[in-house]
Amino acid sequence: MAAATAFTSSSSALRPGLAPLRRWRALSCPAPLAAYSTSSSPRRAASDEATIISGTRLAQQVLKEVQRDVELWISFGNKRPHLTVILVGDNPASHIYVRNKIRAATAVGISSEIILRPKDISQEELLDMTVKLNKNSRVSALLVQLPLPDHIEERAVCNAIAPEKDVDGFHIMNIGRLCLDQPSIIPATAAAVWEIIKRTGIQTFGKNVVVAGRSKNVGMPISMLLHTDGEHERPGGDATVTITHRYTPKEQLKIHTQLADIVIVAAGIPKLITADMVKEGAAVIDVGINHIHDPLTGKTKLVGDVDFEGLILDRQNQCRSIPMMILHETGCEAYRKQIKSVGCNKHTSQ
Repeated sequence: MAAATAFTSSSSALRPGLAPLRRWRALSCPAPLAAYSTSSSPRRAASDEATIISGTRLAQQVLKEVQRDVELWISFGNKRPHLTVILVGDNPASHIYVRNKIRAATAVGISSEIILRPKDISQEELLDMTVKLNKNSRVSALLVQLPLPDHIEERAVCNAIAPEKDVDGFHIMNIGRLCLDQPSIIPATAAAVWEIIKRTGIQTFGKNVVVAGRSKNVGMPISMLLHTDGEHERPGGDATVTITHRYTPKEQLKIHTQLADIVIVAAGIPKLITADMVKEGAAVIDVGINHIHDPLTGKTKLVGDVDFEGLILDRQNQCRSIPMMILHETGCEAYRKQIKSVGCNKHTSQ
């Protein structure tokens, strides 16, 4: 929702015009952990309850820091950063996500706009629009909200966005640089998870990590960040990473997670991870997003992939001493939106 890696700049890779906003690297300096925890000592070896990290509070801290960056940037006589979002069709979830991105951009002083297009827009027209926005010097960052209608090839659209304006980090050049441990714009959820790990002091060096989910936008970049060398140009976490997915048998998944020091879940399956699957002292980060029917209220509610309540109850009932860190899905989602919304300022490695 996000400490060995600093947000170091790479002027050779991205536009010099964004250089003064490189203070994003300061996000690698952890804030007081107590601010994100229900316990006064979140990493204390002996604790009689799980430590819950608030992704929402992390997001609020990031917003304040980025707001200061934007103000400083403008005070030097530079133009205000500008985010352009292309929204195709009438997908309700996409409209909500975009509104949240625009709201977060406004909160930090970034100007923004939404370009609405009907769901029957041709791929050629969408690509032409993207090329024109690439050339528009007013536009600091550009994203096309996914998913797109079936007749449009998403990969073609993502690759049409200029890499230096690719706020989503989905361009093949940004993905390639990520895989080569080079500075790049990193997909939002992965960047948020990485920042959360650094800020909360979760140790990754030599640790066992399970990433449940292998999507190209979430699971894959998270795994790349965690397993790569901490001394490379874009430092990684030096962890031993196991990736599981929809075809991993549940009993095998349980074997992997019970050995893991860190469990990161992004599979889109409610209650995929239960209390009996997590060892004592493990950190659990849930970035799953699922909409389910709540029989008590009759309404739809947002839940993650981890049986959050079950984990807490299990730890309380058994009175274990577990310094567990759990990031609830709603907190992480809030953090992810903030990272994504202000990502137009990133010309740095995350």
